[in-house]
Amino acid sequence: LELILFPIFSHSADVLEAYIKTDGAWIVKLPKSQYTAKTVEDCAVKCNKETSFTCRSFLYHEKDQDCVTLPANSKTDLILRRMNVALYEKKEYLLECVNGIGMDYRGTKSKAKSGKTCQRWEGTFPHVPKGLDKNYCRNPDNERSPWCYTTDPETRWEYCICCNDCIEFLLTDGENYRGKISTTASGFTCQRWDSQKPQNHGYIPSALPDKYLEENYCRNPDGEPKPWCFTTSPSKRWESCNIPRCTTEPPTIVPELTCANGEGSSYRGTIAVTVSGKTCQEWSSQIPHKHSKTSENYPCKGLDKNYCRNPDNERSPWCYTTDPETRWEYCSVPSCGDQLRPEEPVIPVGEECYEGDGSSYRGAMSETVSGKKCQFWTSMEPHRHSKTPQNFPKADLRRNLCRNPDGDRAPWCYTTDPSVRWEYCNIERCDNKPNTQEPPINPTKLVPTDTSEETDCKVGNGASYQGPTSNTITGVTCQAWSSMTPHQHASFTPETHPDKGLESNQCRNPDNDVNGPWCYTTDRNKKWDYCQIPDCDGLKCGQPAVKPKRCFGRIVGGCISKAHSWPWQISLRTRSKIHFCGGTLIDAQWVLTAAHCLERSESPSAYKIVLGIHTERATEASKQERDVSKIIKGPAGTDIALLKLDRPALLNDKVMPACLPETDYIVPSNTECYVTGWGETQGTGGEGFLKETGFPVIENKVCNSASFLNGRVKEHEMCAGNIGGGTDSCQGDSGGPLVCYSQNTFVLQGVTSWGLGCANAMKPGVYTRVSKFVNWIERSMKEN
Repeated sequence: LELILFPIFSHSADVLEAYIKTDGAWIVKLPKSQYTAKTVEDCAVKCNKETSFTCRSFLYHEKDQDCVTLPANSKTDLILRRMNVALYEKKEYLLECVNGIGMDYRGTKSKAKSGKTCQRWEGTFPHVPKGLDKNYCRNPDNERSPWCYTTDPETRWEYCICCNDCIEFLLTDGENYRGKISTTASGFTCQRWDSQKPQNHGYIPSALPDKYLEENYCRNPDGEPKPWCFTTSPSKRWESCNIPRCTTEPPTIVPELTCANGEGSSYRGTIAVTVSGKTCQEWSSQIPHKHSKTSENYPCKGLDKNYCRNPDNERSPWCYTTDPETRWEYCSVPSCGDQLRPEEPVIPVGEECYEGDGSSYRGAMSETVSGKKCQFWTSMEPHRHSKTPQNFPKADLRRNLCRNPDGDRAPWCYTTDPSVRWEYCNIERCDNKPNTQEPPINPTKLVPTDTSEETDCKVGNGASYQGPTSNTITGVTCQAWSSMTPHQHASFTPETHPDKGLESNQCRNPDNDVNGPWCYTTDRNKKWDYCQIPDCDGLKCGQPAVKPKRCFGRIVGGCISKAHSWPWQISLRTRSKIHFCGGTLIDAQWVLTAAHCLERSESPSAYKIVLGIHTERATEASKQERDVSKIIKGPAGTDIALLKLDRPALLNDKVMPACLPETDYIVPSNTECYVTGWGETQGTGGEGFLKETGFPVIENKVCNSASFLNGRVKEHEMCAGNIGGGTDSCQGDSGGPLVCYSQNTFVLQGVTSWGLGCANAMKPGVYTRVSKFVNWIERSMKEN
């Protein structure tokens, strides 16, 4: 018999506080119990009162009101993908740390302190059990810590070591630390992660849900030797926290001796030369390069001799070099099997739409329909899965790009949000693309709204849709929301959702379903289905009519953009029409650029603006030329300026503005952003055509470290680039846009400002942070 060690909860919303919810997750497990439950709270009560087994989780399908209770959870069984289902797991069975003496410990550790395997509690050999759960460490009798009987006949029982507020060895830099220490080693109080005062930063909890940036607790989102935090002291930006290491033995890994899987964190081979042929510096040495990547700080990362390793979650194994002029470089460690090399910087550009079910899609989208960032296919955090490049070698599972490896109905990905396992991606089917021969869109319609009966279309996922459509995607008539025939339901009625337009049988989206409006059907064999509601089209800032390649190539390297796919890009020219800088259209009559581009003259008459072009020669029929009527430079010490056109530009599908960001918004670390320009290509081809590159934002804390730009980056600036080099903006791109993609929109986050050379390793580009100047921009445009 199993002892049920959890309390019986009352039937209220509080019952869900004991659970963690994950959307789109499904466990196939026997035994199980299946019930009909009107609400998710009802289902939680069923789990809490389960007598057939110890209920560790339950599945709930809201539209079907289907409740399945299970003895399993994500720590014990494989999680699968399934639409419109939510997995609720009891928190107590997910924790691996103890409170006090661990009477309530419900984790899955099953080894004693000496490493001996624990005996199953219900077993009879070699020791008489006490009747507990599997062979997990427990403390049923008020001992000083969890313990277990062992499978060694010579050792009856032994204590287990379960961590509390310490760093587990599994990730020795404390990346998985989830404790509540919130004071630094010097005694500074930690700043809340969701605050931007007094320290501005890019580690934003809502954008990095997989980093568990809770409250003001010490965490390690960026591969430091230990957890750290920003401090509440204006004089100390950040500091490490004094968190001890757990006393458990390091885990045993299966070493990869001749090749590397994924990012190569398990590589233990003997390659000790970098990609350029430089000899690696020994990890134990501080000459010629001082560093913190020592075996003492990273005891489980195999930092032996001078062998290439990956202790800090880089994209592939690397090492410090013995060349004083080159601090570190990646190594040429071959990839295992058919997997594509993770360090490959250029991703072939596929269609911006997908054919059929999208199995052949090879584009660069890495964002879901609800705007969530995709998890890397090689990663098991935050979601464990089997869709890896090794298991699906022909599916092109690169980076975190949307793909369809298993024949689903459209490209999808696992998300970086721990509460949402997976979603379909924000990609259109090719046969659903708009007809380019239709009349041009009204250029004044910059922000569409739901227009209900007039146009019968939806915006986004149609949460506010109030149109007349009352048939499903297959043509079946919808059941009235107030009716219980032919399908009984209680979750979505005019009474439960009085503001959702459920008065008749029209398609609606009362539960904010990411796939759009739906309804219960009059088909007895199909309880509910989605409706086919078209999107409301319109010309909007940051949403080009021609979708960009979103190329992960390089400006210095030759990735030519699709014509007119970045319609806010302008060419700043001399009176003799020679291009020398870029800029961004942010309004029909205003361009944003870098102040240093205007050093040659203070007179507006010295400059011309060219819009609507793809080639530097500017021979396109879509070209628009404007004179500059006013120059407004930003505050002293900043590299930003506004140019007023002598007359407004004609907005169309080839000339349209980029969106401005929210005031003081900080772009989260590792956000993929894009730079465009006609600048210097250093002989790599593509000269004369607008070029593009995509690379991640680098948090200022990292960018200002000694290895990178050594404190040169100011608070009103931001960094972006690949730390290995090879991808960057360059001369002639100055003043141009750095745009970041979010919620189906490109937002202007940076103005190309400066850098140490072009595309050099460890020297990312620096951009003026536009969000710090939004109030100045709006005020300047209004007053001038």
